[in-house]
Amino acid sequence: MDLAYIPSPSTGVIDLGPIPLRGYAFCIIIGVFVAVWFGNKRWIARGGRSGTVADIAVWAVPFGLVGGRLYHVITDYQLYFSDGENWVDAFKIWQGGLGIWGAIALGAVGAWIGCRRRGIPLPAWADALAPGIAFAQAIGRWGNWFNQELYGKPTDLPWALKISEGPNRVAGTYHPTFLYESLWCVGVALLVIWADRRFKLGHGRAFALYVAAYCTGRAWIEYMRVDEAHHILGLRLNVWTAVIVFVLAVTYIVISAKVRPGREEVVEPGAVEATETADGAEATETAEGAEDAAEGAEDADSGPAADGDVRRDDEARAPGKNGTAEAAKNG
Repeated sequence: MDLAYIPSPSTGVIDLGPIPLRGYAFCIIIGVFVAVWFGNKRWIARGGRSGTVADIAVWAVPFGLVGGRLYHVITDYQLYFSDGENWVDAFKIWQGGLGIWGAIALGAVGAWIGCRRRGIPLPAWADALAPGIAFAQAIGRWGNWFNQELYGKPTDLPWALKISEGPNRVAGTYHPTFLYESLWCVGVALLVIWADRRFKLGHGRAFALYVAAYCTGRAWIEYMRVDEAHHILGLRLNVWTAVIVFVLAVTYIVISAKVRPGREEVVEPGAVEATETADGAEATETAEGAEDAAEGAEDADSGPAADGDVRRDDEARAPGKNGTAEAAKNG
């Protein structure tokens, strides 16, 4: 008898009238929102404009979804194109199946298009978005919990995940690898935030650190999974992918730090011009205000009060003049 375990939802869909709300899609949407929101805050802190991250995400997100689905379908083609399978299911993304490797690769293509249209360096934008992507992955992994998929080997640990009987799965308690990866992604996000503040990472190195750190965790988490996968030399395909991508990311960090040390001073030229224009307008208004104040002071000196002072001075001198004239007449 299991004393403790993590229950799985009885269904991954909640019907709101005629609209089905799928847990997997809901987690992906929330993750995208968090990534854009947090990336926007980091982009502004780097000197960019508010809204630029969202504008580029309009390109990156659709490309990323297509890339993630393509990677999954290609690497797990037997689920859709084997005898007895329906190839139309390859388009049912709400049933689960997004490969992060394809999502990042093709999402980067979309981001490059968006950045090019805005005249923004892609590495700087990627650095700003890196922790947000890790947070998005942490949230998105809970979509696998709704679908009761991507669990690990059987276990009786108190945090075991209880899986019910269903297509391609056997009832029991298993390692909640979705939870392991979710927690790992949160740690990766915090690591990138700390390292970026501590070492002022730039030119894509914060993003590369995210990639390397994620691959480290994905390798051992992938090793625990029991779902079907292609193997090469005894290791799952995704383990090899994680190793190769990790090496590439670390290599990029080392070479980039030597070739382009430091951080970009300007990440969005338009934002700098807008700031300079605003500063110039403020300085002009200040100067005009000072001139108006000076003119007001001059008007005050030459106004009615000043004329009254002159008349009073004349009147004060008048008796003296009359006295002198009278004295001369009497003499």
